[in-house]
Parts: sequence; structure tokens; C-alpha cells
Amino acid sequence: MVVPAEIYTHKRTVSEEDLDDLNHVNNVRYVQWIQDIAKEHWEVRATDQLKKDFIWVVIRHEIDYKKQAFLGDELIIETYVGETTFVTSERFVNIKSAKSGEILVAAKSMWCLLDANSKKPTKITEDLRTVFHKRE
Repeated sequence: MVVPAEIYTHKRTVSEEDLDDLNHVNNVRYVQWIQDIAKEHWEVRATDQLKKDFIWVVIRHEIDYKKQAFLGDELIIETYVGETTFVTSERFVNIKSAKSGEILVAAKSMWCLLDANSKKPTKITEDLRTVFHKRE
């Protein structure tokens, strides 16, 4: 039986520090949020031993900026894991308007699992795959 990936969410409000010269959220800030939610999802779901033994590094981001967000806007950032290969895992992130539910930013990232000691790519085991699955 295939267990679907968990959708992990985080809410945030756009602050002045998030804005660029055009007074909307800076694209660089979106990239930071994409990385932050991936890390947070791992930190929340992985055991202490897994966090000690493994680290994830991003090797690719694909980002579609669809709409703008402005000061004070409430956002919902959601992420889930897609296809996993031998040492890589696909991760999706949607940043939505909390008010309308519209997707403002859609991203797909590729992450590589590293052994924390050697810093070399390591196999994603079945146990690691299930870290991000829905729990009953």
C-alpha cells in the first residue's frame, strides 16, 4: 500500500523586511522560505538519530512566481515530498494567499541526502522515505 506524502504547512505574515524596492515580497525571500519550510518539515518529523546521521542539501530549485504578496498579507506555505530516487528527493512548495487560497509561488526542488559525517550522498532507505508520509 502506498501512503501519500504528508502536506506540511506553516503560516506567516509579510513584514517590511520581506519587501523589495517595488514594495512586494522579494524573490530572494521566497527562496529562503522554500528552504526554511523544507528544513522545518525535516526537523519536526525526523527522529533525533536521523537528524544526527543525515543532512539534506538542495541541488536544484524551479520556481514560478505567479502573483505578488504585499506588506501585511497572510500567507500559507505548504510542502510535500514527491518522487524519491536512490539519493535524491523531489520536494514541492506552494506559497498561497491565506485570504483567497490562490497560489502566489509554486516551487519544485531537488534535495540530496548526505551522510552527516562523510558529507557524501547516501542511500534513501525505506525508513527515510516514510518520514514524510501521512501518519494515521
